[in-house]
Amino acid sequence: MDTGLVKEDAGTRRMPALSAVRTHFGDYGMLLALLVIMAFFQIMTDGTLLRPLNVTNLVLQNSYIVIMALGMLLVIVSGHIDLSVGSVVGFVGGLAAVLIVQYGWHFVPTIAVCLVVGGIIGAIQGYWVAYLRVPSFIVTLAGMLVFKGLQLALLGGRSVGPFPIEFQRISSGFIADPIGNPGFNLPAIFFGIAAVVAIGWFGLRHRANQNRHGVAPAPFGLFAFKSGLLALLVLGFCYLLATYRGLPNVFLLMITLVAVYAFITNRTTIGRRIYALGGNEKAAKLSGVRTEFLTFLTFANMGVLAALAGLIVAARLNTATPRAGLGFELDVIAACFIGGASASGGFGKVTGAVIGALIMGVMNNGMSILGIGIDYQQVIKGLVLLAAVSVDVYYRRK
Repeated sequence: MDTGLVKEDAGTRRMPALSAVRTHFGDYGMLLALLVIMAFFQIMTDGTLLRPLNVTNLVLQNSYIVIMALGMLLVIVSGHIDLSVGSVVGFVGGLAAVLIVQYGWHFVPTIAVCLVVGGIIGAIQGYWVAYLRVPSFIVTLAGMLVFKGLQLALLGGRSVGPFPIEFQRISSGFIADPIGNPGFNLPAIFFGIAAVVAIGWFGLRHRANQNRHGVAPAPFGLFAFKSGLLALLVLGFCYLLATYRGLPNVFLLMITLVAVYAFITNRTTIGRRIYALGGNEKAAKLSGVRTEFLTFLTFANMGVLAALAGLIVAARLNTATPRAGLGFELDVIAACFIGGASASGGFGKVTGAVIGALIMGVMNNGMSILGIGIDYQQVIKGLVLLAAVSVDVYYRRK
């Protein structure tokens, strides 16, 4: 009798750890997948993938995907989709080129006008979806065609450039080392240390809040392992950047936006209401949530972020081309779904969308280094997307 109770009690003590492992495996499964993919390409490319120059190029090449994935995540969580983002990227980049190169505008008012135009585009599409109840697939498919046509008309079918060096620094500039230390950038290291301290502090604060509200936190050993792994990854990443040219300007912009949107989705009323909207729109509306306005807002927000991505792409290419933005919507949507966003709405995390974008970026970069043709790259990315969504559907059914 006593022995049985001891066994039962021991089993009970083990259950929280097992449950925590399952929970955190779901949360960090994509991070583990990213590490596996990176290790695979690091071996297959004979170490080229994680060379400082290539790591910096990965950041520069994929920053606009991460930025757009933040907006797309909110659209998908609310139960919709936006197919027009690639065309908006190209159109806004073309608009910036015409204003700066052909009309001689300063880059600061040009950026402001382009962001406003992006917000208006998103708001118009959001109005059709939210208030006129036209399916988002149809509205944004029409937007994709409209703004691709406007992009071609605006540029006259030709490339427009180059841009002033100040505008180019949006995408190609770096944070300078005040000491001027050659070959090693101290701000990148300081950023890494600050990020590690922030990870530890927020993690401990989250555990304290869980204890305060009577929620059993994960075992401390699992928490320490997770935090230590993240700290090593952050410090290693910052070291690689420091040994090349340091922190790119666009990286700091991207990290700032990630932090802002993580706060909005996790800590604000409007963030929780967007999840409620995607989970059950009728129930959310009966609870007093302004569902139409939230839908309108998510599309307007997507338009602004797509415009920002368009400026970054134009600055990186140093020209606006008629093909800019082509296919971007597929990479952005794939990043969200690979990162764990639910196709039916109501679920998805900012960190998941960022990791999904990084997976897409590492795969693109690794396959290009290996010399895999664009045709097979598309096949492989399609299969990865299908597999990620299938796994998500399987676990949700369980």
